[in-house]
Amino acid sequence: MNDRIKAIERQHPDRIPVSASILPAAWMKHREALDAIVRRHPLVFGPQDKPRDYDAVWSDTYHKGEHVDAWGCVWSNVKDGAEAIVTGHPVPTRAAVHTLAIPDQDDNMPHGFMYLRLADLRGFDEIMMDFAEEPPELQMLIDKVLAYNLRQVQKRLAAIQKPRQIVYFGDDLGMQHSLPISPEKWRRYLKPCYRQIFAPVKAAGHYVYMHSDGHILEIIPDLMDCGVDVLNPQVGANGLANLARVCKGKVCVDLDLDRQMFPFWKPADIDRHVQEAVEILGAPEGGLWLKAEIGDDVPLENVEAICCALEKYSTYFKTHPATSPAGHPERSEGSLSFRHSPKTAEILRSAQNGTVREKGARMGSGDSGAH
Repeated sequence: MNDRIKAIERQHPDRIPVSASILPAAWMKHREALDAIVRRHPLVFGPQDKPRDYDAVWSDTYHKGEHVDAWGCVWSNVKDGAEAIVTGHPVPTRAAVHTLAIPDQDDNMPHGFMYLRLADLRGFDEIMMDFAEEPPELQMLIDKVLAYNLRQVQKRLAAIQKPRQIVYFGDDLGMQHSLPISPEKWRRYLKPCYRQIFAPVKAAGHYVYMHSDGHILEIIPDLMDCGVDVLNPQVGANGLANLARVCKGKVCVDLDLDRQMFPFWKPADIDRHVQEAVEILGAPEGGLWLKAEIGDDVPLENVEAICCALEKYSTYFKTHPATSPAGHPERSEGSLSFRHSPKTAEILRSAQNGTVREKGARMGSGDSGAH
């Protein structure tokens, strides 16, 4: 059993599992200099024994120009290596929902497979109106996207040869400070979809990994109820104290460290951020992974700092000394007590008391939506 599975099962991993994802634009910009950093940190990136193509991209949408996906959505990109956005929506009217055909072409459930797919098909403003007014075409569209996704998940499962694998799903369910629709409507229209999609993964004995950008605090218990084993939320959009209150001891968190601040922080800020994340969300028995996304706007000095901090704090619960309970801010973990900084101790008390609701992230769309 590796440390990732041990962390999910809370069976005392040797290290907190850590990783970093480097966007194609960052490789294109920094090339050999970035490669040198990656090769210095195999704990974060794994073995690096193959030649590197610095101009490689993850999919066609990372190329400059336009790309049409299996559903007919038009993706536009102005820069090689950057992320594209959907500029052409193939279902512009409710009447068009009736004639929308479920694609024969497989897409292997890319990022944005359910909720975002609805927005990509209709356009954000139109899908918000649909959720607000609840016409019959809303459920009709949901049913078509769900049917397609259920077919895709069966194909994914058929390709898995080993037991107890971690199956990735990604769908940005939140906005900067709120959900785009009310929690009640999310539970009515979307929760049944995720439950059905995740059910065959769970039935096959695998683990469900769910990524979501944005503020999702209100529906995290629902995602757990749908079968999520590992949740990958944005720290900035949800807050460490809030995530500790909602998630700790209940679901394994692969914490998306604050990528919005990586371009601006000093190395010492990054170190402190990772330490606080470990102290607030971590525990010796597990339940925490750490993840950093690195874009082309992150200075190389900070890339090095991210890697060093991930390595340093991955062994926090093996190397951090236990302290006497008397007179120190601390957290008890079984028979051990760990000393914390005053700021971390304050956040922990807030999480325990449920008294603090941290402000959301500095990233994402506005907060208007259908309620």
